[in-house]
Amino acid sequence: MQVSELSQKQVTEALKAALGVLAEISNAGELRAQKGNVIGENSALSKLNALIKSLPNDQKAEAGKLIGAAKAELQAAWDAKESELAKAERAEQLESERVDLTAAPRYLRRGARHPLSLLMDQISDVFVGMGWEIADGPELENEWFNFDALNFHPDHPARAMQDTFFVSPVENHLLLRTHTSPVQVRSLLERELPVYILCPGRVFRTDELDATHTPVFHQVEGLAIDKGLTMADLRGTLEHFARVMFGPDAKIRLRPSYFPFTEPSAELDVWHPGAKGGARWVEWGGCGMVNPNVLLAAGIDPELYSGFAFGMGIERTLMFRNGVTDMHDMVEADVRFSTQFGSVI
Repeated sequence: MQVSELSQKQVTEALKAALGVLAEISNAGELRAQKGNVIGENSALSKLNALIKSLPNDQKAEAGKLIGAAKAELQAAWDAKESELAKAERAEQLESERVDLTAAPRYLRRGARHPLSLLMDQISDVFVGMGWEIADGPELENEWFNFDALNFHPDHPARAMQDTFFVSPVENHLLLRTHTSPVQVRSLLERELPVYILCPGRVFRTDELDATHTPVFHQVEGLAIDKGLTMADLRGTLEHFARVMFGPDAKIRLRPSYFPFTEPSAELDVWHPGAKGGARWVEWGGCGMVNPNVLLAAGIDPELYSGFAFGMGIERTLMFRNGVTDMHDMVEADVRFSTQFGSVI
């Protein structure tokens, strides 16, 4: 290319064309896409700049100054355009994220722990406060722990398929525990005496789900084994428990009954001052002194040690303590039911 072709006019026209393209760009994304064509290697000024090396030596300096001034002007225009579009882009983003502080708030709905879980924790806290320990055991249990060790004779009705979920094959003597009492037996075999334990947990029986029954429910059972324990200790423990659960005016009464694992045995009633429909006596659970046969099954000398045990249903406790009338509400996992008891997470 001859030197005459690299003139002031060529540079001016290249600069004017680049500035025209720059003026037409309306957003930051388009600006970034056009960078190579406006100020990059593909731009007209960059191509003119590449011709300098073919000029005679005495003309290269003058041509370099000419193109350099044009590139500087174009770069300044580019920087101004980039700043302008970036500012507009930020303003658009802020507008899209604008929060109307005068609008009605929309709150995220909080979940809630199930009231049965809360109640079991509250009961556990009562006994931990008295120095007792919390014990746990398997829900899939051996028949010996669930029945034999608790003095249930082989022909006892509770062993029947109508009451118990046996796991096939039946010859393995495995079942879904029908009460949390097996935890007591396991604790007696595993722990040093004296023993003061509370056993909350889930149990299974072949009941149909209706307003007052469910095949899967929760129990809490207590066991104390020590030297010199009597029914007076049992009554004192249960009276304290009842007053914490139902208020300082609550009281209990014991009615003679029969359970294979306690002797003597009693039905436990509680006077519930805040019962729905007015203060009244409510059947709460069962209790008694541990049967000597149960102590012998655990290798404990009944001549040296005695003990008491008690148990009650958590669902039943929740029903008459809080006025719940239908068991379906406890098993359907509707958060509206749980939030009535406080959104405790």
